[in-house]
Amino acid sequence: MINIAGSESLKVVLVHINFHSQDFDEELDEFIQLVESSGIKAKTVIGGKRALPDARYFVGKGKVAEIVDVIRYRKAQLVIFNHKLTPVQERNLEREFKCRVLDRVGLILDIFAQRARSFEGKLQVELAQLQHLSTRLVRGWTHLERQKGGIGLRGPGETQLETDRRLVRNRIKTINKRLEKVRSQRSQGSEWRQRSGVPVVSLVGYTNAGKSTLFNKLSGSNIYTANKLFATLDPTLRQIELFPHTKIIIGDTVGFIRHIPHDLIQAFHATLEEVKSADMLLHVVDVTDEQSYDHIEQVNQVIQDIGAGDVQQILVFNKIDSMDLLDAEIEDNQNGQPKCWLSAQSGEGIDSLKNLICKYLKLKRQTFKIHLPPGAGRLRATLFERGIVYNEVLDEEGGCVLSINIDPSSLERICRDNQGQLTMLQ
Repeated sequence: MINIAGSESLKVVLVHINFHSQDFDEELDEFIQLVESSGIKAKTVIGGKRALPDARYFVGKGKVAEIVDVIRYRKAQLVIFNHKLTPVQERNLEREFKCRVLDRVGLILDIFAQRARSFEGKLQVELAQLQHLSTRLVRGWTHLERQKGGIGLRGPGETQLETDRRLVRNRIKTINKRLEKVRSQRSQGSEWRQRSGVPVVSLVGYTNAGKSTLFNKLSGSNIYTANKLFATLDPTLRQIELFPHTKIIIGDTVGFIRHIPHDLIQAFHATLEEVKSADMLLHVVDVTDEQSYDHIEQVNQVIQDIGAGDVQQILVFNKIDSMDLLDAEIEDNQNGQPKCWLSAQSGEGIDSLKNLICKYLKLKRQTFKIHLPPGAGRLRATLFERGIVYNEVLDEEGGCVLSINIDPSSLERICRDNQGQLTMLQ
């Protein structure tokens, strides 16, 4: 993989082709943002139109010649396509251009490599890069091929290409084993959160929609935010108190993007499990984006792909402070999806969102009465700490009757984990 981090002075030619087809078309503005997010400043954009991609070069021979002329004139060192190229197309283009060619997937992978901070995130990015690279290994070395000689020297036994492929496969196996341990630890944390009965709310949305800014506003944290695509890569979890005795765990996740590479979905499977196991999703939308409704569909498609389509969603339209005619408001009807308009930057509408979260999370909860004996003080303290107790009556023996608000499955786990320490009254 080519490393383009910090390449402000790198001379780059960008290629964007309009096919008038959802299967191949990408957004030019988003492409420019991706390129700038990677650290590239100097660039030249070449456009064009086609009915379908060319099997050999992706673009036609005339466009190839045009790009070659621009490369020579600009003395460009890199050509980036705003499209996914096949290994054959990428190889053929490099042969014609006499310089490195990068496609949209490779560009996104490079940005992810720059953004990864945690051990897990770095492993996930490396895995995605190696999976992408494994399809693009070409016969670039010949020094071990067809060696001449006597007995024992009639062949190399293993060509350089085969060696590279074997090394890549071995490294992928090693990373998968390490990620398996990380997934096991993450799974244990997820099980603990489920046993605790504290609902989990995950922020999802198109990249650069303002998820991290909203996360900071809700949690009082100070995680990194920037007006860049994929500013957040590593997931972050915080337990917060929306209102007194009303706690949730909120999670910030990586932003989605149209035509998200399959290798990324596979590599970030463990991270995306946080979305799948959440009790609620806050689907954050940049209200200033002209493509916002298309992006909603793109995000929902990814949510479906990872098996989280049935999780309750609240649509959060962010950045109303940038729109003169929009005010903070709630659209909450019984037949449609709940929606909230707010500004994560200024805080306008945040309290309304908190109320909406509480309302829909409580739909899953029911009221129960339980009796705790005098010796269950530790369990009593835990229930109060989780914010699910709203009434307590002491009995004559030193025990207590607690009125709790909790979803039945969480109560079932509490009963199973604390057998003999509590009795159901209602």
